[in-house]
Amino acid sequence: MFTCKKIVLGVCGGIAAYKVVELASRLRKANAEVTVIMTKSATEFVTPLTFREITGQPVITSMWDEPKKWNVEHIALAQRADLFVVAPATANMVGKIASGIADDMLSTTLLATRAPVLVVPAMNDQMYLHGIVQENLKKLDKLGYLVMNPGIGSMACGTFGPGRLPEPLEIFEKIEKILLPKTQDLKGQKVLVTAGGTQEAIDPVRFIGNRSSGKMGIAIAKAAVDRGAEVHLIAGTISVEIPKGIPVTLVESTQEMYEAVLGAFDESTILIKAAAVADYRVTQISNQKLKKTNQPLEIHLVENPDILKEVAKKKKNQIVVGFAAETENLIENGQKKLHSKKLDMLIANDVSNPNSTFNSDTNQIRIITPSGTSEILPIASKDEVAHHILNEIVKLISPEKD
Repeated sequence: MFTCKKIVLGVCGGIAAYKVVELASRLRKANAEVTVIMTKSATEFVTPLTFREITGQPVITSMWDEPKKWNVEHIALAQRADLFVVAPATANMVGKIASGIADDMLSTTLLATRAPVLVVPAMNDQMYLHGIVQENLKKLDKLGYLVMNPGIGSMACGTFGPGRLPEPLEIFEKIEKILLPKTQDLKGQKVLVTAGGTQEAIDPVRFIGNRSSGKMGIAIAKAAVDRGAEVHLIAGTISVEIPKGIPVTLVESTQEMYEAVLGAFDESTILIKAAAVADYRVTQISNQKLKKTNQPLEIHLVENPDILKEVAKKKKNQIVVGFAAETENLIENGQKKLHSKKLDMLIANDVSNPNSTFNSDTNQIRIITPSGTSEILPIASKDEVAHHILNEIVKLISPEKD
């Protein structure tokens, strides 16, 4: 359900902290990557070891601990997160967030993130109803924080009223509404995605390759999962993290990618070939490192198999989408590739444009189909572009009737 989603769980010092252990367990079972930040007070109620065993991730309890995974940990966590959940959010932490105070790991990371933040208050009923706490909660709402109403019931202190932490299932369902797209329009589809570049060995040290980072292919794979598809990723050389929870086949050469794609294609309903593969390979790979000489070095190349052409021969009812990275004659070259390889759609981009070059975080594309060429789309993040591409694929699956 939450495959590829990174959730940071901020646990504050309240008696309800024990309930958050169950929430962390539910999130992990739903394939989320969960990182827990605990305030010092929270560790008096639940041990960090408990959360570490539940999540399989290091638990962060202090600004001054040696970084466990990232150099500037609070910034890295803030940037990586798809969602922050603060539960239980004590009156103290609510006040800190509302006032912009950053004096511990949790409050500092919250101030640095641009991810959605779900605040789940839990405290004594009189504290919750206090005018200052209510004003702080209203302020958080105005600032764009997502504030969940507490439950009403008996308190640990013996009183009755609002302030109980909602049950873990209720919080989980709220997270589900926040993270999952309203549409599951790819549910039932088996999407095969290729990403990254390939390397063709010259000798044990050197290779022929390209600058592909794999960012676009990874973004498409993640977006397809979010929309309900069953995704299989075939990845060459990439410079980004492979999402957890997506089955992946790692390859190095074009021949290996060729074999992997053809081996998985029959079981797929959609192929999105975003990988940038090498068109040529070395005819004779040296077993030893080639040494410098005073003579020019000659390397003989031979064409690699054309993956999309071979796919066209096997194609039945599948939708096949290719990519064309060009530096000139974008539309002309894109249309030629679309027709020669019998594609249902081709994504063309000008890699000489700094906004759509290899390894950039943005892209600017044209979508070319047998029925015509789209206008060039605005520059957008690769995550946004991925969803736009999938929107167009959905139209091919269920064409609108006149």
